[in-house]
Amino acid sequence: MISSEKIAIDVMGSDRGPSTVIEGAVQASKEFDIPLILVGKRDIIEKELSKHGRFQKVEIVNAPEHISMRDGVLKILKRTGTSIRKAIELVKEGVAGGVVSAGNTAAVTALSKTILGPIEGIDRPALAVIIPTQQGSTLLLDVGANANCKPINLLQFAIMGSIFMKKLVGIENPRVALMSIGEEEEKGNELIKDSIPLLKNSNLNFIGNVEGKDLYKGLADVIVCDGFTGNVALKVSEGTAEILLSLLKREIGKNIWAKIGYLFMKRALKKFRKNVDYSSYGGALLLGVKGIAVVGHGRSDANAIKNAIKVARDFIRNKIPEKIRTEIIGFQSG
Repeated sequence: MISSEKIAIDVMGSDRGPSTVIEGAVQASKEFDIPLILVGKRDIIEKELSKHGRFQKVEIVNAPEHISMRDGVLKILKRTGTSIRKAIELVKEGVAGGVVSAGNTAAVTALSKTILGPIEGIDRPALAVIIPTQQGSTLLLDVGANANCKPINLLQFAIMGSIFMKKLVGIENPRVALMSIGEEEEKGNELIKDSIPLLKNSNLNFIGNVEGKDLYKGLADVIVCDGFTGNVALKVSEGTAEILLSLLKREIGKNIWAKIGYLFMKRALKKFRKNVDYSSYGGALLLGVKGIAVVGHGRSDANAIKNAIKVARDFIRNKIPEKIRTEIIGFQSG
């Protein structure tokens, strides 16, 4: 049971370094009035915090080690003084209600499962991210926690995703789809083909397969895939959005008519940029563990860190793990 609204922040995991994480944390503390626990090397945290003044709602927990993006799972599990482990332990102890890390995804996943424990009825946790679509939003999972999956894992991801969209977004009977290379049931690899009967025989609102090109059309409320496929789909989408914005900016600067046209389209383009900017969404929620863990991009800027903290706060207040735990049995037995 989540008893604290404090959020533990892994300061040392980001590719951009502690200064960016702390800047985002300070912004979140100011803007959203969220109590935070900064976990990492105390001297570094204190030095960076001194640049932002004093904040009553920011605490420090010293962690002398940090996990790099290249560390393997065995090394991750053996080390006891890392910032990711310490942050997750604070959640386990009830000192914090959730953890945010822009560090090693495998580390957050493995340590969350080991320390917090999986929800009963869930074999593997999954990273879930809400993406904007033409009709609102869709939950995509898994986006990186499990490169290799079995059909039962995809079924459990679908159940968690359906509960999430029902309880958090308010969709009464979420439409669930599998990501494949074609809408037809005979298309796809063995994982997809073997998962279809499980989803059909469940009490989920399973609507079949969708293709990658349908990701942003809003055809389904929940789209399920293995972590390898989901991670590639997400990063291709982010890369495409960045290239489009870069090309558009270059074309606007070529002549006076393009600049004049930009003045008329400025508001629409700003809205487009916000919709496709990953930093607006902050991070992905690790569904399936007994606690709140939000994983951000390794390259997260301060704005992304700030929004990841807000995402964690919202999930804590909505008691997502408890809602999954109380409803998972009914879904699986239906």
